[in-house]
Amino acid sequence: MTDSPIRVLLVDDHTMLRAGFRTILDTQPDIEVVGEAATGAEGVQLARSLRPDVITMDVQMPDMDGLEATRQIVADGELASAVAIVTTFDRDEYLFEALDAGASGFLLKNAGPEELIAAVRALASGDGMLAPEVTRRVLTRFRTPAAPLPSAPDAADRTAYSREDPVRSTRSRPLGGTNILSEPLTERESEVLALMADARSNAEIAGALFIGEATVKTHVSRILQKIGARDRVQAVVLAHRHGLA
Repeated sequence: MTDSPIRVLLVDDHTMLRAGFRTILDTQPDIEVVGEAATGAEGVQLARSLRPDVITMDVQMPDMDGLEATRQIVADGELASAVAIVTTFDRDEYLFEALDAGASGFLLKNAGPEELIAAVRALASGDGMLAPEVTRRVLTRFRTPAAPLPSAPDAADRTAYSREDPVRSTRSRPLGGTNILSEPLTERESEVLALMADARSNAEIAGALFIGEATVKTHVSRILQKIGARDRVQAVVLAHRHGLA
């Protein structure tokens, strides 16, 4: 992160909810809400004109839903915005559709203010964020490589992963268009990936492998580059989908 504040775009068709999010985020000196949109289509338009660092995206909206809006934003090679889906309903269909569309975070609207702030900071630093209650469902789902994605209705939540440098060149790629393994993983990288896939933090990985956290961070960055993942969440999903973990 730089000294510049994290630029956030709020996309939700409920005016009061956007006002609440703005109030929460505006209390933080390192976060600036730069725009609001009431539909998915308006969100895509503002993303292209404002170029925010992070976008909070509702799912059910008029004109264009948040999943399609996320797909268009992530697929736009000129944008580096990270999208956090924020919805009311904890449903697997929305969770997996959002991950496949390229969302880097998933949060429920009943999450506390500190969770919203943490999610914005995590996504701005290049990390993914999933709720603890959905992490195991994600891992279980993608242990079957060819599992078809459900079509969509609603889901959301969070689990913060430790902060790694973002891989800017791959951050905008949706899951379906990612190239797997630009070069083979080393034995140590395979061990680190297996522990990442078990939702271990950097500190836990370091303890399990008897190495330093700085070394773990280096391995994680290399894994993201080799897998072609924009963040840790996508790396784990891809690893399970393609039998790497």
